[in-house]
Amino acid sequence: STFKVVLCGAVLARVDAGDEQLERKIHYREQDMVDYSPVSEKHLADGMTVGELGAAAITMSDNSAANLLLATVGGPAGLTAFLRQIGDNVTRLDRWETELNEALPGDARDTTTPASMATTLRKLLTSQRLSA
Repeated sequence: STFKVVLCGAVLARVDAGDEQLERKIHYREQDMVDYSPVSEKHLADGMTVGELGAAAITMSDNSAANLLLATVGGPAGLTAFLRQIGDNVTRLDRWETELNEALPGDARDTTTPASMATTLRKLLTSQRLSA
């Protein structure tokens, strides 16, 4: 689930650009839920804000929260485009939770390298790329 921190970086970049608000409430339904969603499953009736979904995805690895946020950035292709925009030409996301957890030998989907992830995390965490 290392993609979740990059996903939250993409969401924060959208907040910085004025294309998203951390306080925006996202409502979802039971059919939006996937396995291991310990926070988001408790908020089916009232929904969660973008900021709350980000916190759930990062601190609890909430898979439904990640999928809901992933939809706000254009899905897996949108997150991969964000990665290319910040200079990561290796990391890619092709599928949604929980399908992305299936790994087959030689399958390039949903992959990165340690060096690429470390460089991307450094850019997100130590550069002036994000204000939040």
